[in-house]
This record gives sequence, structure tokens and C-alpha cells, in this order.
Amino acid sequence: MKFKKAAALFLSLAMAGGMLAGCGGDSASSQPSTNSGANSGSTQAAEPGSEPVTLRFSWWGGDSRHAATQEAIEAFMDKYPNITVKAEFGAWSGWEENVSTQLMSQTAPDLMQINWNWITSYSSDGSSFLDLNTVSDVVDLTQWKQADLDQCTVNGNNLQAVPVALTGRIFYWNKTTFEQAGLETPKTFADLMAAGPVFKEKLGDGYYPMAMGEYDRMIFMVYYLESVYGKPWVTEGKLNYTEAEIKEGLDVLAKMEQEHVIPTLKKIAGDGADSLDKNQNWIDGHYAGIFEWDSSASKFIKAAPESEIVVGEFLSDIGDYQGGFTKVSMAFAISANSEHPREAALLMQFLLGEDEGAKIMASERGVPANQNALKVCTENNLLDANVSEANAKVMEWCQFSLDPLFEDNALKSNPDGVYYKVMAKVSYGELDTAQGAAELVSGITELLNK
Repeated sequence: MKFKKAAALFLSLAMAGGMLAGCGGDSASSQPSTNSGANSGSTQAAEPGSEPVTLRFSWWGGDSRHAATQEAIEAFMDKYPNITVKAEFGAWSGWEENVSTQLMSQTAPDLMQINWNWITSYSSDGSSFLDLNTVSDVVDLTQWKQADLDQCTVNGNNLQAVPVALTGRIFYWNKTTFEQAGLETPKTFADLMAAGPVFKEKLGDGYYPMAMGEYDRMIFMVYYLESVYGKPWVTEGKLNYTEAEIKEGLDVLAKMEQEHVIPTLKKIAGDGADSLDKNQNWIDGHYAGIFEWDSSASKFIKAAPESEIVVGEFLSDIGDYQGGFTKVSMAFAISANSEHPREAALLMQFLLGEDEGAKIMASERGVPANQNALKVCTENNLLDANVSEANAKVMEWCQFSLDPLFEDNALKSNPDGVYYKVMAKVSYGELDTAQGAAELVSGITELLNK
């Protein structure tokens, strides 16, 4: 599986002349080296501050995450004045494509925020990311639950990353807009469907109870089908749903459009925003609901300051099962090609495991999976109340786990992934739901069989 998709992307970018060049623990035993090989067991220790080292650290996210991370980096550099950290950050759009190219060209940053599935997609043999067991004297791995670390391990014991948080999708509602429509926020799927015509009648054509992009629709459909049928989407490389069952899910999405519950994808595309939190219709309350990661709560709430955004409930009337999945939301990894892996590990430990870093980072990437960071944030009341509430609801409700390939770039990338293509074609009327289901099954099965 390693790099099949990344190689194709890299070659196409190179042919177009778009090859991306690289941008210009707190213990006595955790001394950084000055120039160590990526997987070398022998590193020449140097006291912090003795020789200058420059690290690159990359992440994506919203403005509040950017601000908190930059503040934490400044605190780290104050603690280790010989280490300069160059930050590389931006919005999600196009981020994975850039990272895959960097990994192929061996120009990846020293420390990276990664999606969990990138371990499978780009380092299934452990060659792209550093085995963190080699820096376990710097990064205190005992502060993560072993089950969480196991999700980031390949080839038996090669730890490719550490989880930042665990997450799942849940509903967020603009209570202010629902009240303007004379409604309570939805508690059931029937409530949600009934709200569509009311919004249209009382507030106008531009108001919708909910909005979902292509990938959001895919995740919502899986949540819906798991609630109805009580089986995980994929197990052991096999899709567990038939074309007829998937058609049922696409029919539900189509009905949601027809009943004015969600805008069409053409309408959302016309809004001209690259994500819903930056969409003016979310900001001003025209779109009154989303189905998003619990770790994204603060981003969406801060984007709509004039409204009261509340964490919703899972819709209990869909079926007899508690549909929806949990997963490692994101992780931190060190490039296998880093010239300074121990210094990168120091930065990782500071951001995720040390008191000072934990206080600054708080819940900008979700409820911390690192137990010390969780303790520090809880004792100091630093966790965003909405993020904590959403995460608690997700962890209590969702009974399914996620297959890593669900998030493979061939499926979820925008605009060429299977999910995006099928959801767009059905919404635009280019495929009916039966044809869309057949195309989804074909694309997913092809990837699973590689």
C-alpha cells in the first residue's frame, strides 16, 4: 500500500513543475543531540542551549489553533534558546497533498501534525515516520494509554506517532436561529426533518437547519446506516454494506435536500468558502447546524460570535443501534529524515506532555489523550466546555471504530476522491442514488482490494 497514491500524486506535481521544496520531555536524561540520524540508536548528546538547531513544525487548523500553537512554540524556544522552531501552518484545503509530496521528496518538517490514517497511507512499513520508541527517554510514552498507542503502531512495535486526542462526529446547533424559527434544537431525526419546511416558511429560502459538505455527508450516511443495521462500515478489509443499503443512505441525503433540511452542494459551492466555519452562512446563522468532529467545537463556535451554538444529541430514533465511530483525531509524528529527531521529540513532549505546553494548548486539538496534559487542563479548568461536552457524548454513544482506510486520500480528497465525486454527482443530479451507491461500492472495494 505504501506510497502508491502518493507516488502518483508526486509524479503529476513534478511533471507540472509543482514539486514542493522544503521550507527554508522534561527530564535530566532527555538531552537533545546536535546531528543525529533519523533511526540511529547512537546520538551525541548536547546540553540545551549549547549549539543552534532549527526545527520545522507543521500543522493545519483554524485561527485559534494557530494562535495557541504559536504561543506554545514561543514558550518552548524560551526554555530551549538554542532551538529555533519554524512554524508552517494553514487551512486544511490541499494540506494532505502538500504533505504527501514532502514525504516523497524527503523534505517533510521535523515535527508534523498528521491525520491518523497517514500512518497506513504513507508509512505502513515504518519508513516515513520515526519509531518513537527510539526517543522514549525524551517523550514520556507512559502518559498515553497503551490501546491508544497501539492504534499508531505498525509492524508489531514500531510507534509511528502519538495521539493528540480521540474524536468522533456530533451535532452542533445554532440555538439562536432555531429559536427565531420557533423551534427547539433537534433531539430526533424526525425533529430535524420537520425543521426544514419551518425554516423555509418562517425565515426564508436562505435558511437551513443544517449544512453538510461532501465528506460530512459520507460520515453522516455511515452514522445513519450503522444506527439502522448495527454493523461497522468496514471490517478486516471488507465493506459490510450492500449497494441496496448504501442507496438507502443516499436516499436519506436526497430527501434532506428536498425537504429544505440541508442546502445542495451547488448552493454550498456558490457560497465561495473553503470550509463551513468560514462560510458566511454559518457565521451569520443561515446554516443552523453541522455534523462535525468534537475537537472542532471551539472553531465553529468562535466563527459565529453573534449566536449561541450548543452541542447536540445523537438522534436516537434512526435505529436500534448507537451508530457513529471514534478514532484518533490526529497525531504528532517526527519525520524519519529529521536531522534532529531528539530536539523534535523535545518539542513534541513540551507541547503534548509538559505542564506549560499543556496549559497553552489546552483543548485546541480536542481533549488531550496524554494523561498528564488531561490532568493539568482539568485541574486548571482549561478545557473548552463545549469540546469536553461533545467529546464525552461521542465517547459514551459511538459503539463503532473506524477502519484507517476510510480516510484514505483516494476516497476523501477534494475534489477527486470517491466520496466527493459520488456525493457531488448525486446532489447535482448527474447520478441517481442507485448509480451513486454502485459507484461508491466500486471505488471503496477497489481501494480495499489493493
